[in-house]
Amino acid sequence: MKYKLVLFDLDGTLLDTVEDLGAAVNHAMAKRGFPTHTGEEYKRMVGHGIRDLVTKALPDDKKNDNTLIDAALADFRAFYTSHIDVFTRPYEGMTELVSDLHKAGVSLAVASNKFQEGTEYLVSKFFPGIPFVAILGNRPGYPLKPDPKIVGEVLRTTGIKPEDAVLVGDSQSDMKTAENGGIAAIAVTWGYRPMRDIPGLVTADTAEELRALL
Repeated sequence: MKYKLVLFDLDGTLLDTVEDLGAAVNHAMAKRGFPTHTGEEYKRMVGHGIRDLVTKALPDDKKNDNTLIDAALADFRAFYTSHIDVFTRPYEGMTELVSDLHKAGVSLAVASNKFQEGTEYLVSKFFPGIPFVAILGNRPGYPLKPDPKIVGEVLRTTGIKPEDAVLVGDSQSDMKTAENGGIAAIAVTWGYRPMRDIPGLVTADTAEELRALL
């Protein structure tokens, strides 16, 4: 393997979570009589934390109403917590790839903008038995990606040098996180953002292509 440490984004990279996220936001919207959205629309909204997601789903004239956002976010959390894994599944080949990387001695971490409890739950459910060196989501007092603090935290935890680490993600935010953190980046094209045909970007269309790059 080329890298000693692989940091994975979660939503859109390891797991397809958009249907469960969308169902939870639509629950909060419908409860208030607001329009709901399709899965394709939610693919363009996700990636910057759940407060941002709920805010984007609101009607334009409600997006600055913090009291409304707080209430809708609470309803989202309650619904999503109890329906977090109804439709969520690993992308094809990713379960096997993660297992094989672990067996090859590669250190593995998750760096996500999903709230911490949800990140931990989904990783433990879909990748049981894999001793990730860090499972980091959105935590109080910590900035979201593309701030590189999450990268630095994992590097300090493992003692692995930046040149031996890579971040795998499905968005420009992930690529910027890697750049800001001084590590390499690989973009997967099966996620929620169009990541093909970007000059200078290393991409993988399948888990097997990703394996060859790691």
